[in-house]
Order: sequence, then C-alpha cells, then structure tokens
Amino acid sequence: MGLNNYEALQKSHPCFGGCHNNVGRIHLPVSPGCNISCRFCDRKMNDVEQRPGVASKVIRPEEASQILDEALALCPQITVAGIAGPGDTLATDYALDTFRLIGRTHPQLFKCMSTNGLLLEERAKELLEVGIDSLTVTVNAVDPKIEAQLNRYIIYHGKKYEGEEGAEILIGNQLRGIRKLAAAGMTIKINTVLVPQINGDHIVEIAKTVSEAGAKIYNIIPLIPQADLADMRAPTCIDIDTARQAAQPYINVFRHCQHCRADAVGVPGKSEFGDRIYQKRLEGVKETFSHG
Repeated sequence: MGLNNYEALQKSHPCFGGCHNNVGRIHLPVSPGCNISCRFCDRKMNDVEQRPGVASKVIRPEEASQILDEALALCPQITVAGIAGPGDTLATDYALDTFRLIGRTHPQLFKCMSTNGLLLEERAKELLEVGIDSLTVTVNAVDPKIEAQLNRYIIYHGKKYEGEEGAEILIGNQLRGIRKLAAAGMTIKINTVLVPQINGDHIVEIAKTVSEAGAKIYNIIPLIPQADLADMRAPTCIDIDTARQAAQPYINVFRHCQHCRADAVGVPGKSEFGDRIYQKRLEGVKETFSHG
C-alpha cells in the first residue's frame, strides 16, 4: 500500500486508534531469531501464553498469502498485516521477504512491523522499498546506563556487546533509524516496557527524545515480571497512568494495548481467530510479557 499518513492509520490500524472503528489485524509469525537479550524477555513457542514474543509456530514467507486468505474469510475486518516476531523482524530477512510477497497478493492491507531497532538505521532503505506503512520500535531507555539494566547484551554484526557499550550502540541505531524513516514519511510508534524501579523516572526523557526524532505515538506497556526481572515489582495502574500523563505533553499516547501474541488474528479485545489459523491452542492462559 506504500507510505500512509498518520490520519489514515488512526482510522484503519487498531494500534493507532482504529480499535474504535472495529478494525482487525493479523500477525504473521515469520521471524524466529533475535539479536538482543532483554532481561524481561522469555520467547517461547506455545499455545498457552497471551503476550508478544510467543507464537504457536513459525511460518515460511511463502505461506503468508494463503494464511491471509483464510484469515480474511474468517475476519473481513482485518485491515493490517503485521509482523511482530516471535523474534526480531530485522534480525533475519524473513519479514521483509514476506512483505514483498503479500504486497503483491494483498495490496489493500496496511503493512506493519515491530523491531527492537538494532538494525533499523542500516535497513531503513529496505523498509522504504518494501512499503512499510507503520513501524513500531521498542525503546526502553535513551540513556545507556538505564538501558544496560534492561538488556543482558546485543549481537551486532556477529559480535557480542554487553553493558553500557551494547546499550549505546542499540540506542544510537534506534534513534538514527527513527529519524531517517520519519523524515521519509513513515509513521513510527514507540513501545516502552515500564519497569518502575529502572526506567520509571525516565519516561519523560524517552518521550521527548523519540518525539524529536519524529515518532508519532507512544505506547507504555507494563512489565509482567519474568526472566531476569522476575523479582521486579509489576507497575500498578497508578504507575502506568502517571507515566502516560508524564509523556502526554510531548507525544500522543496510545492507551488500548492488548499485549498481542506474535500470531494474533482478529479485532483486538473483540475476536481472536489465531487458533483456527495456526493451530488449536491449549486451555488455560499464563499471562506474562515480552517486548513485541
């Protein structure tokens, strides 16, 4: 569909306000691997957990068009084809290959993807060529000292970087990539996982920085403690509202996130067809959270 303005996405994308218009999305789980190690992340393949970073299975890019046909038959309200994992979308070529294919077979759908942004600057040209309509970048800090508390390490061009060194590379690449794509007309959304003890007092600085870089909307997501941060306190409703109010003067804040799986299908909060598209999921849900 090509680059679209923010106003169009607000009407047709559930993560930009279109949830009010009863519009849906499908996540195509084609990206298996990741290149950073978040301390709160626990990527899994299962039918149980309702969170980003989880899928029933990983599909091949060439399967995507048929899956889209099946999903649209079940849920005609789908307007967005997204890729949000279960790994990082730029760590391999599968996401971009998928978008190239479905751009030909389903040109009416908005193309949306999420990334941690480590490779965003260097792959920006490819994203523009593919015609991504909206991009979500997970930015948990813009200060390397804070980011280093949220990531164990990054793998960048085959080398492992830990601590503040890795954090500085990640933040720099994220912000340069956001600036480049926003300047080219792409709509950028930022996700931040709120960990009150680590980045709770840093939200204003993140909001200011990403807004100045060209991001249009900000989504503050509560940590559900797990992995290395299993002992951290989960944000309260007051914590979340305080963070959103602090960010609001600097950037439009999204308040309706459903913590979707990497293979979600349907209208968020209203319908879910992922079990019929990918495979039957198990009964009983363990609620945890990873970035997506």
